[in-house]
Amino acid sequence: MRWFLSVCLCLLCACNAPTRHFRDVPLTRIAVEDSIFDIRIKGELAEAVRINRQYAPRLGPIGPRAARAMAHISGCEVERILGDQAVILGILDCDGVPNTYPRTSGQYDCITVDRWTNHGLGIETLEFECSPY
Repeated sequence: MRWFLSVCLCLLCACNAPTRHFRDVPLTRIAVEDSIFDIRIKGELAEAVRINRQYAPRLGPIGPRAARAMAHISGCEVERILGDQAVILGILDCDGVPNTYPRTSGQYDCITVDRWTNHGLGIETLEFECSPY
């Protein structure tokens, strides 16, 4: 029983740890609407680890927020996102511009200022405004 509790405690402590590829990469914490992410950038990849508790049964509502956070911190467009509602991997498109990550450091608060929906394709596009805390 003690062994089981020790394993559970260790797993809980690693909830916001980076994946192996992003180990030893500095992070920037950013808030986008109700989601708080730890963003790590390495080359043309970005990782967003959602660290707050919120109901998110799938990537759908969390993905655009994570992509916006990665784009804001990296200064590059996010070409594609992969992952789940807790750990999101973004493929960056920097158009040959050297990555100057992080553009700024610290925490950000972002709000949605506009929203477009393509009902035919089922794609929702969000526009955000972010400002440092």
